[in-house]
Amino acid sequence: MRIAVTGSSGLIGSTLVPALRADGHEVIRLVRRAPQAADEVRWDPRKPDGGVDVAELAGVDAVITLAGAGVGDRRWTDAYKQEIRDSRVLGTATISAAIARLDPPPRVLLAGSAVGWYGDTGSTPVDENSPPGSGFLAEVCREWEAATRPAEEAGIRTVHLRTGIVLSRHGGFLKRQLPIFRLGLGGRLGHGRQYVSFISRADEVRAIRFLLTADDVRGPVNLTAPEPVTYAEFARALGEALHRPALLRVPARALRLALGEFAEEALGGQRALPRRLLDAGFVFAHPRVTDAIQAALAEDR
Repeated sequence: MRIAVTGSSGLIGSTLVPALRADGHEVIRLVRRAPQAADEVRWDPRKPDGGVDVAELAGVDAVITLAGAGVGDRRWTDAYKQEIRDSRVLGTATISAAIARLDPPPRVLLAGSAVGWYGDTGSTPVDENSPPGSGFLAEVCREWEAATRPAEEAGIRTVHLRTGIVLSRHGGFLKRQLPIFRLGLGGRLGHGRQYVSFISRADEVRAIRFLLTADDVRGPVNLTAPEPVTYAEFARALGEALHRPALLRVPARALRLALGEFAEEALGGQRALPRRLLDAGFVFAHPRVTDAIQAALAEDR
């Protein structure tokens, strides 16, 4: 297949692109700077009507959009919240409008989304049939998924990748936790009863590759391991993997002082289940949190 990918340098994309090439696919990487290699095409995610040269995407069989500013990378100012929203919604709208104009159009669009769609679900399990929740990230996810409408109206099979917390020692949530836990200062956030819907980076990439050819699957798909855990359970598993105690607790008040509005999202969580992936026959390599943590710690890059 000829596959176009946005976000190819990110935590997921940097592993996905070589995996796709190892599978025998041709990969085109959409980048926001001047192209520096034959496999790169420039795009501007803020220009829905002219952000991509459609001719450069001719003959593309599939498109995977992964671009988006890191949710927990900075304190949430109004400006950074707008960046979180725009980097997802405008980018997805741009690529969706571009591929809708292709003749023939690609067969599939795998579009990034997140389990933030469900809001804070407490201990209630949710799957792809569950309604949207409330809060900033839930609002962003609704707009993010709606931005694929041009592709869907063009008849392109569209899958919304509702990804959980991707565990990798090289980035994201786990990378930020590791120094704290290695010092023996790790523990639960707030009450610790909030759920963590995690997935190993390896399983995230495997699931995306699986969905490329799962022709009967469209719409939302939870990319999360089948056994979500509470944050207290996650902290205990990470402490055990690092042979360090994980007995401390970050009070909710302190978290709010440190993180501002983002603390409310960190103190909440989703108990998201990957029903559609499992029903389609996908088998997780790392279904349990202990498996996923060990896989993350053993990563080469």
